[in-house]
Amino acid sequence: LDILYEDDEIILVNKPAGMLSQKAKETDESLVEYLIDYLLGSGKLTESGLRAFRPSVCNRLDRNTSGIVAAGKSLAGLQMLSGVFKDRSIHKYYQCLVSGEIRDVKTVDGWLLKDEKKNQVRILTDVEAKRFEGKGGDEEPKRIRTKYEPIATDGRFTLLKVTLLTGRSHQIRAHLASLGHPIVGDSKYGGVSKVNPSGRTVKYQLLHSYRLEFPKLAEPFAYLSGRVVEAPMPGYFCSVLKETGIRLP
Repeated sequence: LDILYEDDEIILVNKPAGMLSQKAKETDESLVEYLIDYLLGSGKLTESGLRAFRPSVCNRLDRNTSGIVAAGKSLAGLQMLSGVFKDRSIHKYYQCLVSGEIRDVKTVDGWLLKDEKKNQVRILTDVEAKRFEGKGGDEEPKRIRTKYEPIATDGRFTLLKVTLLTGRSHQIRAHLASLGHPIVGDSKYGGVSKVNPSGRTVKYQLLHSYRLEFPKLAEPFAYLSGRVVEAPMPGYFCSVLKETGIRLP
C-alpha cells in the first residue's frame, strides 16, 4: 500500500487505478482486504482484534479512479471520518485531464440521476428533473454542484482542479461530460482513449483524488485539525500529460 498518513486511529492510502475501494461481490479483492493484510502483517491488528472490529474505508473511489482513500483503524477513527465525509466538512480536491480548452473558473449546478442496472448516471436540467418529482428514492434526481478551475491547457486538452461541493456517484465524470469536456480515458462517458494518434491507449480515466483538507476537530482528534494530505499524480497520468505537451506548473 502507498500509505500517505497513518496513526493509531486512521490511515490514508493512495489507491491505484484498477483497484476496488470495497468488494462488489464476495470473490473480489479490494483495498479493504489489502489494508487488513497490511495491518495483520505489521502486527498493528490481531486476529482476535479483527473479530471485534473490522477496519473499513470511509470514502469510495471508482475502480479506475486513483487517489486518497481514508480508512478507520479503530471504531472512534471510523466514526470521526464517517462524520466529516457525511457533513462534507472535509474538503476533497481532484485533478483530471479533459477534452477541450477551458480558460475560466466555474461552479456549475445540475441534477444527477443514477441507473443502477447500468451503473451509470446522467445529468438533467432543472426542467428535466421536475418530471421526476415525487418519485422518491433512487428514482428521484439528486442536486449536484461541481467547481472546476484550469491548471494548464494545450488548446486541445485541459488539466483541471475539481472541487466536489456535493458528493455523488460518478459526479465529476458525468458532470464534465455533460458540459462537453469528458475525462480522457473515460469511455463510459465519452472520453477519448488517446491524446494523439501515435500515443498510448489510456487504460484508466485520468481522474485523481489528490488532496484532503481536514476541518477543525474536537478532542481526541484535534491533532488532525487543518491537516492537509496530498497524493502525488500517478506515473501513467504524468506520461499521458507529457504526450499532450501540458506541463504541471
